[in-house]
Amino acid sequence: MRQNRFPVIDGDGHITERSKEILEYLGGNYRGTSKDESWADTFAPFPSLDGWARLSGMSSPGLRDYPDCDTWGAFLDECGIQTTVVYPTAALAFGLIQDPAWAVEIARAYNSWLYATYTKKNPRILGAAIIPVHDVAAAIVELRRVKNDLGMPGAMFPSVTRLRKGYGHESFFPLYEEACKLDMPIAIHGAPSRGLGFDFFDSFVEVHALEHPVPLMIQMTNMIFQGVFELFPQLRVAYLEAGAGWVPFMMDRLDEDFERRGKKWAPRLKKRPSDYITGGQVYVSLESEERTLPYVLELFGEDHIFFASDYPHERQRAQYLHDIPELEARQDISDVAKRKILADNARVFYRLAD
Repeated sequence: MRQNRFPVIDGDGHITERSKEILEYLGGNYRGTSKDESWADTFAPFPSLDGWARLSGMSSPGLRDYPDCDTWGAFLDECGIQTTVVYPTAALAFGLIQDPAWAVEIARAYNSWLYATYTKKNPRILGAAIIPVHDVAAAIVELRRVKNDLGMPGAMFPSVTRLRKGYGHESFFPLYEEACKLDMPIAIHGAPSRGLGFDFFDSFVEVHALEHPVPLMIQMTNMIFQGVFELFPQLRVAYLEAGAGWVPFMMDRLDEDFERRGKKWAPRLKKRPSDYITGGQVYVSLESEERTLPYVLELFGEDHIFFASDYPHERQRAQYLHDIPELEARQDISDVAKRKILADNARVFYRLAD
């Protein structure tokens, strides 16, 4: 295992779903679906992210890994990463599922498959569960199961849904209450672009540039102005895969509107939006080469930004190997900040043991 200057926890890696394997974990009315080979080969259990082909060489240059558990373990050793928390790939579009009953069943199957296929085989690979926000009562049940039975350290909410409401809506409040009781953090992960106002783009580079930060901005705005962080002060939420540079912009933008209109339109708030963002409940991941990182650390703080490999998305395997050494070598941030970013902050967010 490679030795880095600092311990490293990967706060946002990814698995690549094997649909037929996941379908074997279906229950209820869907039990036996995996035996229908024609269905399983033709229709994926998760919707398309955005209609763009994402095969290697089509959406990104070069041949990307398609890692199983052993390949992921070798990658951890090669990079000198102690632990990773992995999120989905195809299931990033989970929120676009139309049928709530299917969302509940496929979430349960995915989470069971993720635990059995990765964490049970290699405890250094921890899973972030997908939670069926389509049905809050069922989502609470699944949140308890993945925490208590599977020992998963975090729960993912899709950043884009077909629900026509954001995560500041009161219907989600029971789910936040349960997350606080369980001490279970929530991660809102960017990806799908549907309905965000740029479906007319005819270039994938334009779509991809915006489909991660824009939905995170939308969800953060809705959650803050509707008082989620005021009402649930123990709730921890990470907004993932848009880097960290957008956070100071949002702090100023939301504060400006709150000063002008907050008394009428955000009556639950007792502080400025930026005070909630910097108050310890909000986390983000970073891109290791972000030029604005020193400024972000100054305004947002050092304690709520963590390293994310994003492996195996977007790049060839060898290209990931430079990220940690280059972050460790940066002269514009302190060693204290580096240690927090590379391990300490993710450990606090996910409540991981030392």
